[in-house]
Amino acid sequence: MSGRRGGNRIRGPQSALTDFLAANNISAAQIRDDYERRRLQAEADNAGNGEGPSNQAPEQDDDEALAVAAQAEEDDKKSKKRKRVEKDAVDKIKKSKASKKGKKGKKGDPEDDDDEYDDELRIYGKAKPMPGQLEHCDVCNKRFTVTPYNKEGPDGGLLCTPCGKELAKDMKKEQNAAKKSAGTGKKRRKVESDRLDGVANGGVKSLVQICIEKIAKHHEDIEELGELPQSVLERLGEIFSKNRVLKPKTLPLFLRPDLDSVIVHDAAYLEVEDYQQIFAVVPKMRKLVLGNACQMKDGAIDYMIEKCGNLQHLQLYAANLVSESGWQKVFREAGSKLQVISLKWLDAAFEDDVVRDMVKYCPNLERLKLKLCRRLGEDAVRYISDIPELKHISLWISNEVSNDALLSLVEKRGSGLQTLALEKFIDAEDSLLQAIHDNCTQLFKLRFSENDTVTNASYTALFTDWQNPPLTFVDFNATRHVDNNSSEGPEEAIGMASSGFKALMAHSGSALKHLDLASCRHIERSAFFDVFNGGQVYPALEYINLSFCNRADTGVVAGIFKSCPALKRLVAFGCFDVQDVVVPRNVALIGVPRAQDAIEQFGFGLGVDEAISKMVEAAA
Repeated sequence: MSGRRGGNRIRGPQSALTDFLAANNISAAQIRDDYERRRLQAEADNAGNGEGPSNQAPEQDDDEALAVAAQAEEDDKKSKKRKRVEKDAVDKIKKSKASKKGKKGKKGDPEDDDDEYDDELRIYGKAKPMPGQLEHCDVCNKRFTVTPYNKEGPDGGLLCTPCGKELAKDMKKEQNAAKKSAGTGKKRRKVESDRLDGVANGGVKSLVQICIEKIAKHHEDIEELGELPQSVLERLGEIFSKNRVLKPKTLPLFLRPDLDSVIVHDAAYLEVEDYQQIFAVVPKMRKLVLGNACQMKDGAIDYMIEKCGNLQHLQLYAANLVSESGWQKVFREAGSKLQVISLKWLDAAFEDDVVRDMVKYCPNLERLKLKLCRRLGEDAVRYISDIPELKHISLWISNEVSNDALLSLVEKRGSGLQTLALEKFIDAEDSLLQAIHDNCTQLFKLRFSENDTVTNASYTALFTDWQNPPLTFVDFNATRHVDNNSSEGPEEAIGMASSGFKALMAHSGSALKHLDLASCRHIERSAFFDVFNGGQVYPALEYINLSFCNRADTGVVAGIFKSCPALKRLVAFGCFDVQDVVVPRNVALIGVPRAQDAIEQFGFGLGVDEAISKMVEAAA
């Protein structure tokens, strides 16, 4: 019993000097014994030499006394130096804690060496009391029992529980303030993201917008959304998809039996059972939009055909696990009611024969969009030209399609078309634009992009004496001459150039809302000034993309602001002569890094006239 107690003796705290002596194998008792031994030896030597000359003993006594005095003086100096080092080390530790409180040094910081040195010197500090002992609080000096959870005070001591809580509150406030200051960069990134999304409105957010953001932030705690309007529900679905939080757990929030449409822009996390849940809960749906439907298979298609007999709008993105027989079954059994079909990024099982079945079994089809379906070719374009009720066509065929097939499509269906979008048909020729001019008389949207064959004269002829009403949507991006050995291009300009641009604005400028001329680098600066001169006004124009039109400069941008009072977004990537721009209120200028300071200083606050005057002053 006594042995066990002896092995478990409780030791009190030791001083820094005691720890130092123990670490260097120096014992106070040993020092005392050595001193006593030297003193006794000196006395014995003096007594043994008493028969010698009378002056020898005093000389030896003096030498011994001098040696002892020197040793004592040296020990005293060492002790003072050691105490001074201990005090400096403790002070340095305290200063380090006060300056780096609540912070964590970065890896590779040049002060890491000092931190290591401080850690080595911590052994000189006072040892912390063990749990169960009594200690005085470092702040209020109140006596308390030490526990493993007591916090360390500013002077290195421990704190009682109330003082520890107060210290935790203060530290939390400091951390929140640091996060708030560090969040400035995140806020700026959010503003830039909103600008790219077309949101440039200043002022206070609407109540609906605030509620939508709160729902998206706390989506895991929401059980149902109630009877929200369809528009708000679709907006929520967009935010959930953008944040990648639309998963099987949150999917039921967007499903109600009374809905007539289901729009899920990101279905990457959904499985076959989730698709079946959609069709079971919303059997009356007429519109189905599924983006990233990478797990949709034939079983889900069969369930959709069985449950949803009123489906009219089918839009699928990347549904590559549906077989060819699955697509044929959709068109054969549900095709009589389908009016809209939009399919994109289909690689494996969607071929020309499937398009032939679609044309055969979908007689009421009005809108068709087929983009990046890898196995489609020229035969598919010829089949599409036989759809009688077609009003909207959007095609992006990966394989080569001859100009004759496109001519046949326009000549057969052009008179009834309201939308025509042809992207990346590199073999299209001037005759195609002439066919559009002769056959299309009801278009309000025209997209003809990424072509380096059609000449500027054809674009000019298209908009000259065209019987079609003014267009509201125009996209001619990347229609330009491409030759690395000839940057200026041939004498007869290829693609949209100055005369074609002026003819376009003269025909459709009064109703135009969307204008995309990205990479149309043959439009001269004089043509921009003729169109956007401040005297001619385009009241409906809201979006303009002039990226990589290298003739556009600050004066062109100022003319755009003056001529387009309804402008919301102006994209100007690669226009390096645009600088010192003052952006009017509610306009998002994207892609002009040199205008960033002006955007922050004047954006969202000035009217058009004020912004123009500011730019004139800056230019002067």
